[in-house]
Amino acid sequence: MGTVKQDLVALVQQLPDDCPLEDVQYHLYILEKIRRGLEDFEAGRVATQEEVEARFAPWLVE
Repeated sequence: MGTVKQDLVALVQQLPDDCPLEDVQYHLYILEKIRRGLEDFEAGRVATQEEVEARFAPWLVE
């Protein structure tokens, strides 16, 4: 990932010319979620599969 501006320019260049504004908003939303996820990973704010399963075990149906 580059800077926000670089990512935005790349996104706009990839979209079709007749792309509706709602599609642009959706792609921006996804791009931001990916960026935040990578920041969390780099900061060590992650959980293993086992930790997630243990945390949500009361709600999981087998």
